[in-house]
Amino acid sequence: MALLHPLIAQFQNAGQAQVFAFFDQLPPDVQASLLAEAGEIDLGEVERLNRTLVAAGGAAAGVNLGGLAPAPFEPLVAHGGDAAAWQEAKHAGEVALRDGRVAAFTVAGGQGTRLGYDGPKGTFPVTPVTKKTLFQVFAEKPLAAGKRYGRPLHWFIMTSHQNHVATEAFFKEHNFFGIDAGRVHFFRQGRMPAVDFNGKILLETRGSLALSPDGHGGSLRALERSGALDLMQREGIDTLSYFQVDNPLVRAIDPAFIGWHLLRGSEMTSKMVPKAYPEEKVGVFCAQAGKIVVVEYSDLPLETQRETDAKGQLRYVAGSIAIHLLDREFIRRMALGGDGATLSFHRADKKIPTIDAAGAAVKPAKANGVKFEMFVFDALPFAQNPLVIETNRADDFSPVKNADGLDSPQTSRDDQRRQFARWLNAHGAALATDATGLPAINLEVAPSFGYDEDSFADSWSRLIPRPALTDGLILS
Repeated sequence: MALLHPLIAQFQNAGQAQVFAFFDQLPPDVQASLLAEAGEIDLGEVERLNRTLVAAGGAAAGVNLGGLAPAPFEPLVAHGGDAAAWQEAKHAGEVALRDGRVAAFTVAGGQGTRLGYDGPKGTFPVTPVTKKTLFQVFAEKPLAAGKRYGRPLHWFIMTSHQNHVATEAFFKEHNFFGIDAGRVHFFRQGRMPAVDFNGKILLETRGSLALSPDGHGGSLRALERSGALDLMQREGIDTLSYFQVDNPLVRAIDPAFIGWHLLRGSEMTSKMVPKAYPEEKVGVFCAQAGKIVVVEYSDLPLETQRETDAKGQLRYVAGSIAIHLLDREFIRRMALGGDGATLSFHRADKKIPTIDAAGAAVKPAKANGVKFEMFVFDALPFAQNPLVIETNRADDFSPVKNADGLDSPQTSRDDQRRQFARWLNAHGAALATDATGLPAINLEVAPSFGYDEDSFADSWSRLIPRPALTDGLILS
């Protein structure tokens, strides 16, 4: 009788009957769960990916690097940029914020596993003194910007199936960090099935599929499928500020960045930082066939990464740091495939826990299958008037990725302290620092006091009397 279920019949007809090989042996609740997971899968999409990415030769072509050149970008004033244009952009961005045209968007599907932390990554404590979590830091930035510009902002948060319930519970436990709960919107990232090298969908257990998130590029169709884009349209929001959950330094609401985006009529604008060294493990903004693209560092030949110009400067210098502005209707077009605009999936060969034909668990010692994921920066070639804007690394980028060493909680806390000290000293505090700008004292500036240097300067100018610059200083 179970084989008569229409979904099971669809999988049989698609040559994927192995998904339900143990169905009759499962208890009813597990059967229902497996059917729900299978219902997420677009079998036509899987067939197309098997044909183009998994079949013999499907992944052999690699990345096309023909005609590649460094991407143009708008430099900071300190690096030769037009001061008047930057000021005009800042003003335009402030007008857009006062008009309620901007919302924040955090991609937050990850867990803290690499940090040795059990829980959603956004719940990881990250600030130097008070140990605020990533989510609290991000919440306080749009909250403060909304007060500054007289228009509360909406905040969209993409979770994963793995952390959605825990993330929602965390926000409720902390009363949404002072934001109106009606302006915080959670939705789940999509998932894709893993397949073996013959294109067969893998089971993780007898009653569950080997599913994995569809990549940060999946955020675009998740925004559409969740109804977030329709909500934005009803609220008069046309610009979405995209950033990832691991970067507490990000200027989530940056008026100049917003202004460049709007004044240039861009559908997608991205921030770059000059690469710290040729082999830095960041994607690189490039120009190709009249389009802006991002090439992953692993796909860019070492000799290309090391190329220099006549002045001895790196040619491929524009590092991608996963900070973007996206036009609402561009997101919709990408999500729905309008005008042929659609993100391609990438193939990743992985060691995927699965079961064998007898249902016994298999923990492979080498790659045994393929996962599919999309990258949000792959939308750039489809955007009208795409734009790349330079930013200071010290103002926008210090991710928390590893438990120790580079891009760890300690390096991020130190970078936050450097930023706070820089703001203080720019406004007369005379705080002692070492050669790297790290202050001798531990200090923290809450986003409610200053989420960027302008807002900090306003708060500092009104702070009478000034606090003593002692260890454990908190400005909030």
